[in-house]
Amino acid sequence: MTTQVLFIRHGETDWNRIKRIQGHIDIPLSEHGLLQAEQLGARLAREGRIDAIYSSDLQRAQQTARPFADALGLEVRLSERLRERFYGAFQGHDSDEISEKFPAEYVEWQTRDPGFSPPGDGESQRAFYHRVVHAMEPIVAAHPNGRIAVVAHGGVLDCIYRFAMKLSLQEPRNWPLLNCSVNVVDYEGGGAQVVAWGDVGHLSTDTDDDSIRRKV
Repeated sequence: MTTQVLFIRHGETDWNRIKRIQGHIDIPLSEHGLLQAEQLGARLAREGRIDAIYSSDLQRAQQTARPFADALGLEVRLSERLRERFYGAFQGHDSDEISEKFPAEYVEWQTRDPGFSPPGDGESQRAFYHRVVHAMEPIVAAHPNGRIAVVAHGGVLDCIYRFAMKLSLQEPRNWPLLNCSVNVVDYEGGGAQVVAWGDVGHLSTDTDDDSIRRKV
């Protein structure tokens, strides 16, 4: 049995624009992000069938889910396990600030070591990946042959893509993680397959990738 999941990255926030790491900090959508959420809601209302909606409990994800949940008459089921990676002391800073405040840790972070944990009890990429992959197991199991939506974060989508494509955590990213994008993945037999990725055809305004600002 196949369960189709529409993974949706939340709409834009003011911190997305300036490449400031949000992590678990509960930043709301910007005015532009709220417009993106409305455009997403109109698309998914037109498409129709969605059996259930799950969302990170952070408000930027909830605000993205709300327009299409209301249009379809569905509740939004919240999960802390769908949150963005916890970046510890890196949260609230952009990459330039991190390199200045934590120079040694910044260098280690850039090596892409999946075991690296940011200072301040941050979450390693490996721990984050396993959290996300395991969070999806009961959700998928609850909807055999279903079509569901999961609204989360760029880091969460990155983990899902790597899982479906069987890519290592060290593999440099060359796939988009766009604000308010729809990314379709089919789950079957314990594995997953990417059906469509980075779809922003519903947006009439610009969108941004989940990337960090780097020194030049």
